[in-house]
Amino acid sequence: MADPIRRVGRFGALLLLLPGFLTGCSTMPAKAPLETARSVDLQRFMGDWYIIASIPTFIEKEAYAAVESYALNPDGTVATTFTFRKGGFDGPQKRYTPKGFIVDTTTNATWGMRFIWPIKAEYLILDIAPDYSTTIIGRNKRDYLWIMARMPVLPDDQYAALVRKAVALGYDASLIRKVPQRAP
Repeated sequence: MADPIRRVGRFGALLLLLPGFLTGCSTMPAKAPLETARSVDLQRFMGDWYIIASIPTFIEKEAYAAVESYALNPDGTVATTFTFRKGGFDGPQKRYTPKGFIVDTTTNATWGMRFIWPIKAEYLILDIAPDYSTTIIGRNKRDYLWIMARMPVLPDDQYAALVRKAVALGYDASLIRKVPQRAP
């Protein structure tokens, strides 16, 4: 069976995604803007990142072995490949290829991520370990969150510290879900 976005076409996909984009227009109280990482070395940030935990989008709710891969394009955009297994480690592989756009070239920590033209979703690099081994990605609405690492499994104490950082940024810990990954 084809991916839902391929089945309904771009316009249909936009209609499927529209409720998620409009939730930001609800009567929820505004939260203070998030502070991003002070500086992101794009070359070091490129490569594979295992999604350790997230507040998932509807696409990711049944994700296993999720990996986000980045490659810097010559024009300064970021080729992104998001892959995962749906429903289990043996489930069908899903693959999405949004394009990243560096919005703040001073810090390189604020991006726009485009799944469907012309909409660019906010993508903020909130935290990056000095050795580029872990990162926290989020949005000012605090509706989605991704805790990612260069390895598929983190020690419990390191994972807990990253969740505490996300909570300190205003994320609800009860919404953060571990993404099943296999140890190497």
